[in-house]
Amino acid sequence: MDRIRERLSFIYGSEESEKAYTRILASMEKTKAKALRPRKQAWDEKDVVLITYGDQFQEEGTPTLQTLKKMYDRYLADKFGIVHILPFYPYSSDDGFSVIDYRKVDPAMGGWSDIQELSESASIMFDDVCNHISARSEWFQEYLNNNPKYAGFFVEADPAADLSGVTRPRALPLLTPFRLANGEEKHFWTTFSADQIDLNFANPDVLAEMVDVLLFYIEQGAEYIRLDAIGFMWKEIGTTCIHHEKTHEIVKLFRDIVDSVAKGTVLITETNVPHKDNVSYFGNGRDEAHMVYQFPLPPLVLYSIHNGNTRALTEWAKGLPETNPDTTFYNFLASHDGIGVNPIRGIIPEKEIVGMVEALKEEGALVNYKKTGTGEDIPYEINVTYFDALNKRGDSDSLCIKRFLAAHSVLLALPGVPAVYIQSILGSVNDYEGVRKTGANRSINRQKFRFDEIGRELSTGGTRRNRVFTELTDIIKVRRAEALFHPNVPMQVEDFGDAVFAFSRTNGGNGSLLILNNLTNREAAVPLGGRFLNIITQEALEVENGFTLGPYQFLWLKPIQEEENK
Repeated sequence: MDRIRERLSFIYGSEESEKAYTRILASMEKTKAKALRPRKQAWDEKDVVLITYGDQFQEEGTPTLQTLKKMYDRYLADKFGIVHILPFYPYSSDDGFSVIDYRKVDPAMGGWSDIQELSESASIMFDDVCNHISARSEWFQEYLNNNPKYAGFFVEADPAADLSGVTRPRALPLLTPFRLANGEEKHFWTTFSADQIDLNFANPDVLAEMVDVLLFYIEQGAEYIRLDAIGFMWKEIGTTCIHHEKTHEIVKLFRDIVDSVAKGTVLITETNVPHKDNVSYFGNGRDEAHMVYQFPLPPLVLYSIHNGNTRALTEWAKGLPETNPDTTFYNFLASHDGIGVNPIRGIIPEKEIVGMVEALKEEGALVNYKKTGTGEDIPYEINVTYFDALNKRGDSDSLCIKRFLAAHSVLLALPGVPAVYIQSILGSVNDYEGVRKTGANRSINRQKFRFDEIGRELSTGGTRRNRVFTELTDIIKVRRAEALFHPNVPMQVEDFGDAVFAFSRTNGGNGSLLILNNLTNREAAVPLGGRFLNIITQEALEVENGFTLGPYQFLWLKPIQEEENK
């Protein structure tokens, strides 16, 4: 509690901080007094995350969270121990990320009892959309009505001010005008859209309110909490307004609070930024985020397969810091958003990034752009399913699936906790009809399904969905059964040439595992000898003078000598 008081003093100064401290302390004590769901105290190799919407699967007359639980129980429970349900609160735009009320469940999806029912089967990840709130929320509407309770809740700014140094994630206006009930017009900070009004964390009342929201989610059973767009939280004109030192201090404060109230609750920072900024949210390794999103991974794996060269991926992986029992990476290839390219700026030359983006556009991908400081449009996000991103229109299903599985071999074997997006596990391709209906590029990768229809597709042998689902979930099961895939088992990157991304996972005297991924459409020689067990197929492999990996072939090899010694 002394540390919490010190953090508040750093953020606000001693006089303002005491009022916030008193309120936060009372909120923490209230939450501690409740019968909270027991939490797993450490992650392990069994932890694989499913990312899905709460209304992903639908049945007539049934709340969609109940249908999600039915889908999970029938098809997914033995593959995924954690379910990230994307924002399931009432919202006005952005498929849930413009939250109207943080403390309610969207009635079309169900109620808190449905969330708690699902949490009986899986650990649940909630989104804490703490940077902004819907323009239709009670908070903002009451602000416009001059309710003094909400005075200072939002960031007002003079449109004549010099805001050129502010980091912009999208090519949209930073400020949006709104008219108050008394007729006065004011401009508000809207980092992501005119419907998403940024909260003013310079006001201690806002921080105290959002701590209440965080604790409420813990009370409702959240074991993992994703801090959405956290890097933009603190605004200070004259700075870039991203990764501000007070933003980091607030994340550290959140960490102190959850560790005190419900040890085992995991905070994950969502920062779609270059790698060095992303890993800064680990703090000193014990005091900030438990996990950070591995944002360079999706575009780097895509770039490697697109170019038939793993050198950039290999060199990046060599520079990854080792984690500790208090931190690890949150690895993913696909999500509800597009494939961000900002995280590989500085790793991949800009000309090659643009070349990859243009090639993907020719194959049907959509692209969102942002403006540089000089007014130039540059790509920041590729909108496409990961399945279609890796493949070309004329490719056979078999070739497409081989590429797709090779990419997921990387995801599932790297140090960290892997997360698989629902569209990936279902083998989805681009949903252009969804884009036509919404007018939003991101809808290309957000298709919703009738429960009975998707069930038939998954059960029909030989279809793309059936093959992807069956083969990918088989690999997930292998990963979950192998202790060397514990998120914190160290990695040693190997160098077997530009076609193969290779690394070993070694845990002292407890054995080792060699991961070989040919990410090209050509054969690749591997100068390796020995006796190995392929843990995916359970077949033995004896090699004297090296062997050849076929196009997009991957192997997870355990030395047989180690197995015999055990």
